[in-house]
Amino acid sequence: MHDFLGVGFGPSNLALAIATQEYAEGACSPDVCFLERKPAFNWHEGMLIDGSTMQISFLKDLATLRNPQSRFTFINYLKEQGRLEDFINIQTFFPTREEYNDYLQWAAGHFEDRVHYGQDVEGVKPCFIDGQLAGFEVLSRRAGGELESRRARNLVLGMGGAPQVPQAFEGVSDPRIVHSSQYRGRIDTLLADRGRRARVAVVGGGQSAAEIFEDLTQRFPQVDASMILRGTALKPSDDSPFVNEIFNPSFIDQIYQQPRARRIELLGEFRNTNYAVVDLELIERIFQLFYLQKLRNEDRHQMLARRDIARVETGETGVRLTLRNLADDSLQEQGFDAVILATGYRRNQHHDLLAGLGDHLESLTPDRQYCLNLRNSDARIYLQGCCETTHGLSDTLLSVLAVRSREVLESILERPGVGRPAIADQKARAASMV
Repeated sequence: MHDFLGVGFGPSNLALAIATQEYAEGACSPDVCFLERKPAFNWHEGMLIDGSTMQISFLKDLATLRNPQSRFTFINYLKEQGRLEDFINIQTFFPTREEYNDYLQWAAGHFEDRVHYGQDVEGVKPCFIDGQLAGFEVLSRRAGGELESRRARNLVLGMGGAPQVPQAFEGVSDPRIVHSSQYRGRIDTLLADRGRRARVAVVGGGQSAAEIFEDLTQRFPQVDASMILRGTALKPSDDSPFVNEIFNPSFIDQIYQQPRARRIELLGEFRNTNYAVVDLELIERIFQLFYLQKLRNEDRHQMLARRDIARVETGETGVRLTLRNLADDSLQEQGFDAVILATGYRRNQHHDLLAGLGDHLESLTPDRQYCLNLRNSDARIYLQGCCETTHGLSDTLLSVLAVRSREVLESILERPGVGRPAIADQKARAASMV
């Protein structure tokens, strides 16, 4: 019977594992485990494009904002890898994604004994003591098909996002249609015949779409790339200092305390910090690409703005898209050899996962400590990375990982000031759980 079980082992639950270990160094060690669907730790491996950099400072790592003296800071990682002086000489706050992924893998490697990889969690059931919900049974399936069951008094869901696709692509299954989350692993296979010209569409107008578009135009000379976006133009992200304060952990209190209507208004006001926006330097490089095309009288790559995809058809010759021009509602058909959907993620997987709890779960709206309300129970469920509508735009990002892990852990362990039974008392009560 675990004190808590984490579903997913991405950066959110990795930060929680670190906070838990550092807490345990000065107190009793909680009994924890994590279940991860992937066969090993990897972070956004489909978007580890050569040269792509982080969009947040390395100081917003897994631990620094919670404990600058932690051995799991990015700075200490550099020190242990023998690259600290060299990184200083680069004079940047923004490491490459390749290096940041290596940092995360380095940190995750310290928790191999607490993480079960290759486990696809299929459901959560209630466990009772004397008719009262006192914990959870988590059912997961291994890659070989074996079903396993684990029990825990508390759950922490940090599963990340699931690929989101436009409506026209729903139900369309074709290996030539790839979500950006799989781009790096699939594109070389799709374009294996380097001697044949290929037309590739990139759907989306945000950072991922722009990075993929640039990668296609620079790394594959045989590709004619088309970027399809609903907006009028690529828009720069707002990362100015005052605006960036919305990503501070301290801002979470401000937004959580607002009425729902005001929270929605704030999310819309600051949407241009994170959604459908692109780093200005990347926008300038793409504009330069099109300028050179005009200079050379070439017409290879396209920017198809104000377009929506009305219909998708697949056949032997490729993928045919019917594009609706949002300016005049006219339709145009274009054929492509591959389509990359840089259309973001949905973060509602926990809805289906928790459906088995039925009426025991009061609602799917978390409290300030990211906890869902359960009826007549000391057991708790925490959400990481799917609380944007209540906790703000930083919730799905790396910015708040370190501080959020402390808040979740303190709530689980009932440290002084929280006001609920200590976890040791929960252990005693749950000893007879059936």
